[in-house]
Amino acid sequence: MPDKKKKAFDELSKRAANCTQCEAMCGRSAVLGPLNGSLRPRVMFIAEAPGRQGADRTRKPFYGDKSGEHFERMLESISLRRSEVFITNSVLCSPRSESGANRKPTKREIGNCKSFLTETVNLIDPAVIVTLGTVALEAIKAVEPHRIKLAESVAKRHRWNGRTLIPLYHPSPQVLAATRSAAMQLRDFKSIGRALSTLEKKK
Repeated sequence: MPDKKKKAFDELSKRAANCTQCEAMCGRSAVLGPLNGSLRPRVMFIAEAPGRQGADRTRKPFYGDKSGEHFERMLESISLRRSEVFITNSVLCSPRSESGANRKPTKREIGNCKSFLTETVNLIDPAVIVTLGTVALEAIKAVEPHRIKLAESVAKRHRWNGRTLIPLYHPSPQVLAATRSAAMQLRDFKSIGRALSTLEKKK
């Protein structure tokens, strides 16, 4: 019997690959496919956008750049493997400035991608969602509205859309240097482990 979830995910990935709503990103392809992770994950991570040197190049979220290195270290700190998580982004293609550098996605680009994010959350159906950064925390309002602010709620558990939501900072070098240090982020990640332990004890 074919796996209905895998078939639905493959169809979603194909639709994302054929999307041309964002004129500035029509020359790039959506990062959504088998390399995003498990379709039955313990945790689903939602970040900002595929990085130029990371996911846009490797097709694997948080892989191939400094943000990916930091993310891997933080996953390892709570004994989570890539095979146990699913990772996606607020926008599925890599936004660039005129110089070719990474840039934040615009509100319009996030809006154009909101149906893919909503479908992905509903299809993967994780018990725990972790947003990485303010862009991701804002983007999930399209799935289910909330009033959560990252600075006030970092590493705290919230009930959102029938799931446990944990807002964390993005593990980019810029954020680590200026806003939330590596030591602080490693401490923040422990909240994921505690949430998983609580949920697994209830089963």
